[in-house]
Amino acid sequence: MQPAPAIAALWLIWLVSWLAAAAWADPAAKRAGFQAEFRYRALWMAGTIMLFVPAHNYVGRLRLWMPTLAEAWICVALIAIGLVFSWWARLHLGRLWSGTVTAKAGHHVVDTGPYRLVRHPIYTGLLLAVLATMAAKGTVWGIVGAALLTIGIVIKARLEEEFLRGELGAAYDEYAGRVPMLVPFAPS
Repeated sequence: MQPAPAIAALWLIWLVSWLAAAAWADPAAKRAGFQAEFRYRALWMAGTIMLFVPAHNYVGRLRLWMPTLAEAWICVALIAIGLVFSWWARLHLGRLWSGTVTAKAGHHVVDTGPYRLVRHPIYTGLLLAVLATMAAKGTVWGIVGAALLTIGIVIKARLEEEFLRGELGAAYDEYAGRVPMLVPFAPS
């Protein structure tokens, strides 16, 4: 198997399983709303389209680098690690997970498992997978897509932070004071 089909398969398996697992999340007690979420959703849509524009037959300035076969397989491994990390976080969050910015009945700070390393481990894993996908592609479109996705992830993480501070108050402030947002071991 070549790296490109492996990358596509990893992302497809992640997406299908992620969407299927949405059925076991608790219903939202409170939600930020579509208007608050529109900006990051638009960035995610545009970024995803650009990141996954096929990279074959690129010439000139659209392909900036061509990874060696070994480098491409390292990228595949990093994508797998990122997607597995995001799944670990999702499983650890359990029924509190939501694809939108919400609070559930009985919502509380989760600070164990991957949530002891970063406040948004799902996004940390996705960022690793997105950046490794970009590196494997080596295209202008991949860079633009990864940049848009990164900006969208940061915007959503900040929106969640604001929302959770409003819902959980001092407990979330204390957690945010000791655990970094997206990069493990970074200052919080």
